[in-house]
Amino acid sequence: MRVIGGRFKGKKLLEPKDKETRPLKDLTKESIFNIINHSNKFSIEIKKAYVLDLFSGVGSFGIECLSQGADHVTFIEKYDGVLPILKKNINNLKSEINYEIIENDILNNFEFKSLKLRYDIIFLDPPYKEKALKNILNTIIENKILKDNGVIIIHRHKKEIDEFPKNFQLIDEKKYGISKIIFGSYF
Repeated sequence: MRVIGGRFKGKKLLEPKDKETRPLKDLTKESIFNIINHSNKFSIEIKKAYVLDLFSGVGSFGIECLSQGADHVTFIEKYDGVLPILKKNINNLKSEINYEIIENDILNNFEFKSLKLRYDIIFLDPPYKEKALKNILNTIIENKILKDNGVIIIHRHKKEIDEFPKNFQLIDEKKYGISKIIFGSYF
């Protein structure tokens, strides 16, 4: 696993040894960033963006955003099996970057209203078996942490059938291998 673009391009990222975490594959990450950078269905730029990386794991998505010029990334992760790896991956960049790591459980009464920023991009990569996606999206919407023209990107298993809030607008959906990527917003 590596950084695919920007100022840290080619930098290797450490991966977990256990099977509890499913790191974002380079091909899927490349596809996401190609869509962000070239889609005519929404207009989000990584450069200068504020990014919220939920279920961060080893930080692959958020680190890619920082590499491609995001102004700030908030990583939220609670699993002790990957937190040290996330921190090492960021420290290995050896750069002054604007980020924060929140060690908390999104699924266990996380206070989204405690976030001090509003975000251009929110990336959700929950465990494939996680069924609370609709609740998480509702909480994001209720707490107004996504900017008006922002986009929510969700990484799921391609066979997973999710229920979305009624004010969630599906912008695009792509399938890659066993994954699907959902791009959405709310109105």
